[in-house]
Amino acid sequence: MFKAIVLFIIGLVCLIFGGDWFVDGATGIARKFHLPEILIGATVVSIGTTLPEVMVSTTSALKGIGSIAYGNAIGSIICNTALISAITITAMPGLVDRKSMKTPVIFFFVTFALYAFAAYILGTFTRPFGLLMLIIFLAYMFVTIRQMKNNPAPEKAEKEEHEEDMSMGKAILLLVVGAALIAVGANLLVDNGTFIAKELGVPETVIALTFVALGTSLPELVTAITSLMKGHGALSLGNIIGANLFNLVLVCGVSITLAPFDLPNAATFLGRNASLTLELPVACLVMLIMTVPALVKGKLMRWQGIALLAIYAAFCIIQFTM
Repeated sequence: MFKAIVLFIIGLVCLIFGGDWFVDGATGIARKFHLPEILIGATVVSIGTTLPEVMVSTTSALKGIGSIAYGNAIGSIICNTALISAITITAMPGLVDRKSMKTPVIFFFVTFALYAFAAYILGTFTRPFGLLMLIIFLAYMFVTIRQMKNNPAPEKAEKEEHEEDMSMGKAILLLVVGAALIAVGANLLVDNGTFIAKELGVPETVIALTFVALGTSLPELVTAITSLMKGHGALSLGNIIGANLFNLVLVCGVSITLAPFDLPNAATFLGRNASLTLELPVACLVMLIMTVPALVKGKLMRWQGIALLAIYAAFCIIQFTM
């Protein structure tokens, strides 16, 4: 138990320092090329913070546990949006770059529609579907990189004194080392947190719903909090939207391509498969609440964050009572 507590603390320290360096590196790259932070967040940062989901889902799929791969991806979308993004929005609502935000949002909902078709109509996720997800991932990266080149962020007339120029080498090093520390920290926190919970007699179902689901989303949470503290709210929002898209096209794409699986049917809600009546509808709803008002009004409002937190609380209560 003592060893697990020490490793748990080490994991927490890795996450704190990793998140700090990761955000510094990402914003350094954005400033170097005069790129919108929301686009950097929706690409480079999102890939880094989605690494835990990729590792967990791929390993689960290869072991024949498709339900974990599926639940990890959809659960992470709900957690990212209704908990992590909600905290960001509630703490610091503000203006958003609608033009930069539009591309990842469109890609997400088009991909989600395809995912819903496979779930509701086919009831299975085949290898061709997994390959289609990976093709969409490549298409998104291509479109976004072109957008970055064609629409650089305007240079500020005067740089703040505390923002000194960072060399590209240092920015990339901070990004890579930060991502590595986040991945290691998340694993230490999940593994040892799970062990501690079992030793304290916490039921395994509760462990799965808390430590595993939240554990793979810790990088997004750390990035969101660090971004807020450093005044880079757009980076956090872009990271959440990008991470949600990558949960479908990258996390699911890789795991489904390697090991296709049927739609999980372990729990029921309202008399039907909970995946169809609860998880997928909630994932779509929370993304609509976060993105549509922002695209229409050009800003995030505190009521969105509060509504998302309420939905997440209700979702967790239902999960515990099913």
